[in-house]
Amino acid sequence: MSAEATSLSWILASRQPRQLAGFYAELLNTSVRTGLADHHWIVPLGTSGTLQIYTPSRNRPWPSSGSVLAPCLQRQVEADPLEALTAWQEKVMALGGRSTEPPRLEPFGAECWMEDPEGQRFLLLVLPARPTTEAKA
Repeated sequence: MSAEATSLSWILASRQPRQLAGFYAELLNTSVRTGLADHHWIVPLGTSGTLQIYTPSRNRPWPSSGSVLAPCLQRQVEADPLEALTAWQEKVMALGGRSTEPPRLEPFGAECWMEDPEGQRFLLLVLPARPTTEAKA
């Protein structure tokens, strides 16, 4: 019996899958790949899998947007997390994203819920770099 490798990917329904794939590829500093059809695009997520963006069949009902499962885009910075998040949020909005709340500082870092150009929710999260342990003299 041979075991098959299993990987996790995200799948996201879209009315304009090519444009939405470009949006996420830009945010993640990666490129878009063609998928299985002209209405299916893939955004590689490094060693973490892929984000597959597709247009559902016209023979099926349109999937509803939910808030239980959403992508989380995360960065770690040496600088002030709230300042870094604010700059990142501005870039996302310049790409067509929308902010659903102001960025806020939490004990773990800074976060802000956003919507992509089609109204899908995602979280921007900026964590402070962990301090390195310094040798005591």
